[in-house]
Amino acid sequence: MVNMKASVRFEPEGRKVSVDIGCTLLEASAQAGVRIRSECGGKGICGKCRVIIVESQKIAEISRNEREILSPTELGRGYRLACCTKVMGDLVVFVPSQSRIVIRRIQAEGIERPVKLEPAIKKYHLVLPKPTLQDIRPDFERVETALKQKGFKTIEIERNLLSELPEVLRRAEWNVTVTILDGRQIISVEEGNTENMAYGFAVDIGTSKIVGYLVDLVSGNLLSIKSMENPQIAYGEDVISRINCTLTRTNALNELQKAVIKAINQLILDACLDANVKPEEIYEIVVVGNTAMHHIFLGIQPRGLVFAPYVPAIKRSINVKADSLKLKANKNAYIHVLPVIAGFVGADAIADVLATGIYEMDDVSLLMDVGTNGEIFVGNRYDLVCCSCAAGPAFEGMHIEFGMKAVTGAIEKIKINPHTYDVEYEVIGKAKPIGICGSGIIDAVAELFRCGIIDNTGKFKKDIKTKRLRMIGGVPKFVVAWKSESGINTHITISQKDIQEILLAKAAMHAGAEILMREKELSEKDLAHVYVAGGFGRYINPKSAVIIGLIPDVPIEKISFVGNTAISGAKMALISTEIRKTAEKLSEKIRYIELMAHPDFRKEFISSLFIPHRNPNKYRSISRALGGC
Repeated sequence: MVNMKASVRFEPEGRKVSVDIGCTLLEASAQAGVRIRSECGGKGICGKCRVIIVESQKIAEISRNEREILSPTELGRGYRLACCTKVMGDLVVFVPSQSRIVIRRIQAEGIERPVKLEPAIKKYHLVLPKPTLQDIRPDFERVETALKQKGFKTIEIERNLLSELPEVLRRAEWNVTVTILDGRQIISVEEGNTENMAYGFAVDIGTSKIVGYLVDLVSGNLLSIKSMENPQIAYGEDVISRINCTLTRTNALNELQKAVIKAINQLILDACLDANVKPEEIYEIVVVGNTAMHHIFLGIQPRGLVFAPYVPAIKRSINVKADSLKLKANKNAYIHVLPVIAGFVGADAIADVLATGIYEMDDVSLLMDVGTNGEIFVGNRYDLVCCSCAAGPAFEGMHIEFGMKAVTGAIEKIKINPHTYDVEYEVIGKAKPIGICGSGIIDAVAELFRCGIIDNTGKFKKDIKTKRLRMIGGVPKFVVAWKSESGINTHITISQKDIQEILLAKAAMHAGAEILMREKELSEKDLAHVYVAGGFGRYINPKSAVIIGLIPDVPIEKISFVGNTAISGAKMALISTEIRKTAEKLSEKIRYIELMAHPDFRKEFISSLFIPHRNPNKYRSISRALGGC
């Protein structure tokens, strides 16, 4: 009798495993190398192995133990206990951070340029004269007069604050601090002198991760950095999947919005706890994200982003009350969402440009934000052009047999001896390897090519003699880590299909950069700087990136890995209203090129599928360096 198999993908690690129908999710996670908490040893009594099921119709019915441990609300949201839940078919499982033993390495910082401290939020301590029979000015006019003496011209007040104002002023004995937004609107009146307690929160909503910065708006100092996986990954690994989910599932947009807001609230609470700050002392939140994340966060239907001509619902910046989205902050706090550029070039890309400062440079720069949805900019202070590249999730380990995200156990660096074909690798957390993350996969492809194991189309050469190159299941694969070395009791390999997935992703990025350079009549020699942004980009070996053709053939010293510039740019906008004005101007000024409509894109994409490129003259340094291999 042949055992029936099912495919289970564990998020956010991105590990996929084929298991027998009827095994538990806890057993499946062990086979996948995903470590889930289970203090009771899988007996269904500790409740620590909570997971979220995306396709609940493909698992067994809810057990008695689960009904006792999980609340009706949790069950309604798809929570199950991994040790009690049997696999009945293909499914996707999201493992929340509290259920995971390992934590993914998230790049939460990026370069940031200094800016003049000019936050939209400012506090002013006022000691007001008490009303008398000789001075019967109304309460608000009394506050207004004191502020005009400090240079203000027009002052407005929130209606709900006006209703509370008489009580607050008298309780404080006319000694209060007012918080003013944009130099005109009072959003808080507090007892005593709280001028030095003004905080803001900057958020980067990435497709796979969310990063938050708690910032002191008085000094501009960064007080706490927090990050977590974007829980929306349970609804799809890329933005297209999530948008399609909103189109095909009832109430899905609301679910996705609630998931991201809950995550941001958790980051706020954790950051406030770190810095001994109260959430109600946060008066403004600045948010960036790609256009899809931007729309979903605001509860805007993103339908227009997936149908030509890929038009967003709004381009300019948006200000909304934090309370309207149920974010944990002062009850009158505001959210400022930076503008977007196009359907797939969002506020996070604007933040990248702000943080790197390429819009102020005379030199020509190439800026690449490498991720599931890659954004590319070329130009300088006089003209910037940009595009979006659907690189796909391969760089995050998706669609790669042993691919995974950058968590403990992931191979992140690979070196192959060109004579013996022996492999040296480094593993995150110094643990036994259980898979390969994006930077390791790029290293692997580059090393396989450098050592002559694959040709420039990415195919394995048949004349290579090494026990590491073998047919497994009728597919040629190269063994990176032997079964005896791994933590999952099987060889960890790179297959022909894995290589093609990486080449498809890198071809999209390279073709995008090439089209933009052509648009401006530039070549690689004209680039003074190449900036690689994004959490993933921080860990790429630049030599490997150039060898495979992900980055143009420029001297290594011109390449800078700038980290998470999206959150850096968000912080800059949080503490500087001038930067916000710049963001608006950039949104209007930067020219967007739709690659799918460009006549040269298809041809350039096909040429970019070769390692490093079909035209060897575009990568002369690689041709020279590999001449003897």
